[in-house]
Amino acid sequence: MLRNVLRSSWLQRAVGFLAAEFLRLVWQTNKFSLDPPDVYQIVEPQMPAIFAFWHGQHFMTPFIKTKPSHRGKVLISRHRDGEFNAIAVERLGIGTIRGSGDHGSAFHRKGGVGAFKEMVRALEENYNVALTADVPKRARVAGLGIIMLARESGRPIMPFAMATSRFLRLDNWDRTTINLPFGHGALVGGDIVVVPPDADAETMERLRAQLETTLNDATRRAYAQVGRPEQAPHA
Repeated sequence: MLRNVLRSSWLQRAVGFLAAEFLRLVWQTNKFSLDPPDVYQIVEPQMPAIFAFWHGQHFMTPFIKTKPSHRGKVLISRHRDGEFNAIAVERLGIGTIRGSGDHGSAFHRKGGVGAFKEMVRALEENYNVALTADVPKRARVAGLGIIMLARESGRPIMPFAMATSRFLRLDNWDRTTINLPFGHGALVGGDIVVVPPDADAETMERLRAQLETTLNDATRRAYAQVGRPEQAPHA
């Protein structure tokens, strides 16, 4: 019975609506610093781009869109929890692509092939695409899926992290951070990753490791700037 209630469209819409409005409050009541200060001047000429961030550190990411010209879509899983997230981000003005970014054994079952093609198509249509870089259930380990997307689309990967001084941190696999209102925040951009169209397996693994290092560094810097220690997820 509880499962049926959680799957009901009215509850999903209500939770998604409340989540979006709560996040809007968080954004409006935290003053965010930018690192580097000219991050938008660096990124905008290279749009459309692939924006990468860590799972569990994603709640404030819809607010990187600051102009109507910053058209964006985000990859969201088909899991039940993904329905709440999809409703919330769409209310915040971001389009959604449903499926998995994982390129493991469940890639086809989780809608990964269709989602991958839709992300490539969105980039071709001048949409920015945002997605978590982690391998599912292995926090802070970048997967090859996002590297493959960059190779196929020819678009750069823009790693970034956002943190707020006030938050709740859950004791789950990715140490999910729930940002809270009335503090200050930081948006930190990492080194841009460009994947050549002819990248071989060795090159792709090197760039995957580079992205992982860059995202960890950006996340550490973001938390340092808000005066809070970053706590790594469980191994």
